[in-house]
Amino acid sequence: MANTIVVGAQWGDEGKGKIVDYLTEMSDVVVRAQGGNNAGHTVISGGTKYILHLVPSGILWPTKLNVIGNGVVLDPVGLVAEMTKLRGQGVKITPENLLISECAHLALPYHQGLDKAREAVRGDKKIGTTGRGIGPSYSDKVERVGLRGSDLRDVDALCKEVAERIAEHNDFITAAGIPAVNADEVIPLLRAAAEELAPHVTNTIIALHKAHKEGKNMLFEGAQGTFLDIDFGTYPFVTSSNTTSAGACTGSGISLRQIDRVVCVGKAYTTRVGSGPFVCENDEFGDMLHNMGREFGATTGRARRCGWLDAVLLHYSCMINGADEVAITNLDGLDGLDTIKICIAYELDGKTIDYPPSTIAEIERCVPVYEEHKGWKQDISGVKSIHDLPPLAKAYLARMAELAGAPITLVGVGPDRDQTLRA
Repeated sequence: MANTIVVGAQWGDEGKGKIVDYLTEMSDVVVRAQGGNNAGHTVISGGTKYILHLVPSGILWPTKLNVIGNGVVLDPVGLVAEMTKLRGQGVKITPENLLISECAHLALPYHQGLDKAREAVRGDKKIGTTGRGIGPSYSDKVERVGLRGSDLRDVDALCKEVAERIAEHNDFITAAGIPAVNADEVIPLLRAAAEELAPHVTNTIIALHKAHKEGKNMLFEGAQGTFLDIDFGTYPFVTSSNTTSAGACTGSGISLRQIDRVVCVGKAYTTRVGSGPFVCENDEFGDMLHNMGREFGATTGRARRCGWLDAVLLHYSCMINGADEVAITNLDGLDGLDTIKICIAYELDGKTIDYPPSTIAEIERCVPVYEEHKGWKQDISGVKSIHDLPPLAKAYLARMAELAGAPITLVGVGPDRDQTLRA
């Protein structure tokens, strides 16, 4: 399998955790390279649901090494809560199988207060963040005033600095109508989290290059998706990190020359969470999926916005990421439909285009150009081989691959690990 990057081809929530979990069996090391606990991966194995936010998906495999890379912004209290829950589900987590980069920046309580305050100030122009402090954490990183994983080793100095920053920022936070961050409440939690996490903190770049030299296979999992990338996404309705394949290198310290494969993950339709343009959004289709109990965020519980497959975005994403392969999830979500639509182009101001415009104003003027496919109208959740899918389902996948410009090698027909079909 060699070294593989798995990235989202849409706006996140594509089911990357499931695909990473599936590919982990053939890997030795699983690396999370960007984002924070504003993202969530849901993995179902053996009937048990595991919700992962910061911990790499490889943690569900006892023999794998898991690494939180330097590109991640780490909420120490949130990570400890996640680790505690996973341990309660029988998952082994030790300083030997979970490493934290000493260069990863910390997302701290005042960042969360600032995140909520800035959203409140934006009013109707809010981005739709999760309020987890991700943007303000990356802002501190760029402004060169951030606190990092290495600071977890000196808990007294860390707590003193955080208390001072809480006092510094509380005036702005309360002026926006957001409750002040209570240092007396959050500092003891931060202290306990730092003490627990400190043994996990190390120079992960050295650990990863050692694993590479030993011939071990590494799997890099991305958070969010391509169109939330700070450079390539639907700016400003994006996250604060590079969610594309290049971000896996800058967020881990592994050279792009050491990457062998890129797998783009997309749903058989399109979803997004939060504000921003969505050319193919369709409320009727979304209502159908929500009534099936589908498309609610793993992190926030918010209902996702839903629409038909946007092949314009899928192709552009495969191009940006250098996709060698595509994995398609949630194909079973289309089981009951008589007709399935695919957006194959946009109409913009009387012209047909096959790429997403760079400005929000232009995207909002785009009208989807659809082609229709006949639905297979049968339950595919029990299918064990891609060859046994209904002919109409196989035809839909073939058209998706043609439009994406890359072969589809994995197909999800349900949430469980064994509901993944390999081409």
